[in-house]
Amino acid sequence: MSQVTELSTEKPVRKRAQRLRWFIEVFEKQMAETAGETGNSFDLDQARLAEVFSEWLDAFNAQKPHTSEDQRAYVGFAAGLMLRALLHHKPVKGHVPADADKSNPAYFWPEGYLYVVFCLNVRGMVIEIDFEGEQALSAELDDLRTWWSFKENVGEDPSFAIAFLDLFAGDKPEWSTPDIFHSDDVDQFSGRFYSAKLAEPDE
Repeated sequence: MSQVTELSTEKPVRKRAQRLRWFIEVFEKQMAETAGETGNSFDLDQARLAEVFSEWLDAFNAQKPHTSEDQRAYVGFAAGLMLRALLHHKPVKGHVPADADKSNPAYFWPEGYLYVVFCLNVRGMVIEIDFEGEQALSAELDDLRTWWSFKENVGEDPSFAIAFLDLFAGDKPEWSTPDIFHSDDVDQFSGRFYSAKLAEPDE
């Protein structure tokens, strides 16, 4: 199972993720690995990716908890904020193979699939390395019906990305106010990398 390689170890991952250089390098690694695993190709707009980071960092700091008890819970929310910013600025244009099975989420929505995998990997990296957590991802991640709903809902309100990322990660989504951090609603956050594992095409 392929993983995004860490760039350094001098600080907790959650601190390194707040650096533009780290964010860009890890995103580009994820993009290359996802392309290799799916056969998709991606065009990246570096300026838009920088805008993603700027928007995410502002949103991250706006609700950043002040107590250590909430730091772990905030990781999942922060990853959802990152997904929301990616969907807002759309820094990537994906291209699927001509014979791609569009019932597979990776080919149904290549850009959204890349963004979700990236955010799950960063989320997992922080929880695993910084908090020694563990989590099994939801089967919804391979469910095309969920991806239809995901794409439609975030098209109307990008903040639903936060709730859908929780759903994909096997956590409890907050559907009513997804863009507000609710520390008392969090059970346990996780920590494994999500490799771009493809669902088996329907027969």
